[in-house]
Amino acid sequence: MRAMVLAKAGAPLELRELPDPRPGPGQVLVRVRACGVCRTDLHVADGELPDPKLPLVLGHQIVGEVVEGARCPPGTRVGIPWLGWTCGECEQCRAGRENLCVRARFTGYLLDGGYAELAVADARYCFPLPDKYDDAGAAPLLCAGLIGHRSLRMAGDARRLGIYGFGAAAHLVAQVARFEGREVYAFTRAGDAEAQRFALELGASWAGSSSERPPVELDAALLFAPVGALVPAALQAVRAGGVVVCGGIHMSEIPSFPYALLWGERVLRSVANLTRRDAEEFLELAGRAPLQTRVAAHPLERADQVLSMMREGRLVGAAALLP
Repeated sequence: MRAMVLAKAGAPLELRELPDPRPGPGQVLVRVRACGVCRTDLHVADGELPDPKLPLVLGHQIVGEVVEGARCPPGTRVGIPWLGWTCGECEQCRAGRENLCVRARFTGYLLDGGYAELAVADARYCFPLPDKYDDAGAAPLLCAGLIGHRSLRMAGDARRLGIYGFGAAAHLVAQVARFEGREVYAFTRAGDAEAQRFALELGASWAGSSSERPPVELDAALLFAPVGALVPAALQAVRAGGVVVCGGIHMSEIPSFPYALLWGERVLRSVANLTRRDAEEFLELAGRAPLQTRVAAHPLERADQVLSMMREGRLVGAAALLP
């Protein structure tokens, strides 16, 4: 099979011919139809996440067709997300917090992922996808959508919701929030008029720079931009009792800030990974809600260029590779 391989952190991906993988017990072999490109892939490629499996095939928003293996009949279309395996035995797993499993393995990080023509996955972590999305359109549901969904649930019943960083996750969670009757206030890089227009098209009540104050006090804020300086800015924008949720797996240093920004029973929390229940709940919701996935499709060989576009902030919406 052809695959884009990360040989070492910070190096360009290499197009290689690899032996076709074979499924082991409890696994499925999937022919990859599309694989979303996620900011987490960029963090792994740039060495910002420690100790990846090397050499590594990146990619954890995999849409594919089962070729053979356990539990899923051949020809079944499935989605494969970031969480690829858990032990089921540790304290976190037994408490229903498998996203915090101490021995968890992650697709495209500790397990080879979907920047390839074939992939192998644990059948327990493969999910049926709503038929109304084509392959590229379904890809961002598997991380951008899932992490956005978990972040939104962490924000509780917030009516006025701020979203910092209007990329793949934000463009989906904004639509879910509007579907649920919430108000959305979008924050982008200064001068990013295209992203601000996109947010307004998706129903945001206001869109502006992350350095601006919104026109209303927010009940909650979701941070998808990996910029630590946005944490005190978001705390300043939410009301007393409000919640700030950091939805990324990596963030630059958070600067010190006065206790007064946190006081008033404001809550600052992070989201880590996802659970199978998250996937089941969100994919069922995605089948009902009128979500539009804005996805730019690229051939597999352009993986490096797409990561560069993301690094430079030139992606609006989501991107997917099509082997």
